[in-house]
Amino acid sequence: MNKRKLSLSEEELVLALRNREKIAVEALYDMYSASLFGVISRVVSDEATAEDILQETFVKIWHSFSSYSEDKGRLFTWMVNIARNLSIDKLRSKDFKNNSKNQALENNVTSIDEQKSTVYKPELMGIKDLVQTLKPEQKSILDLVYFKGYTHVEAADELGIPLGTIKTRLRMAIIELRKYFN
Repeated sequence: MNKRKLSLSEEELVLALRNREKIAVEALYDMYSASLFGVISRVVSDEATAEDILQETFVKIWHSFSSYSEDKGRLFTWMVNIARNLSIDKLRSKDFKNNSKNQALENNVTSIDEQKSTVYKPELMGIKDLVQTLKPEQKSILDLVYFKGYTHVEAADELGIPLGTIKTRLRMAIIELRKYFN
C-alpha cells in the first residue's frame, strides 16, 4: 500500500505544532525528514548514528517548539539549526570520540571508502608508506586532521599542544610529503 505523504503549509504546520496535534508530527516527518537527514549526514558520516540524531532532532523539535518564533526566521531554518547542533554535539561527545579512537586507521580509511563509493586507495598510491616516514608528532596530527576529521582546534585539545604548533607541524608534514610528488 502506497501511503500518501502529508504536506501542510508552514503556517498550518506551526499552528498544529503549537496545539500539539498528532498530525503535526506526521507532517513534520513527511515534509522534512529527508532534508534534515541530509544535513545530519554531512556532519556525521555513520548512517546509524545519523538516523539516531534525526530521531533526537524530531523529539527536540517537539519538546522545544515553544522556543520557536516566526519573527526570528523560518521554521525550516530553525529545525536545520537543531539538527546541525545535535550532530556537532554528538561528534564532540566523549563517547563518540572514544569509539572513534578505538578503531584502527585502516578501518577508518576502509569505512570512508565504502561510504563514499570512491576508488581512492591510499595504500595503492603508497601514501600510507609515505606517512610512515614522517616524524611521530607529524603522523599523529595528520591522522587526526586528515583521517579522522578533527579541526585544528580539536586536534590541539586532543594532543594537549598549542594551536600554532599543530598548524606548523601539519604544514611541515605536507611539505615533507610533497617532496615525494614533485
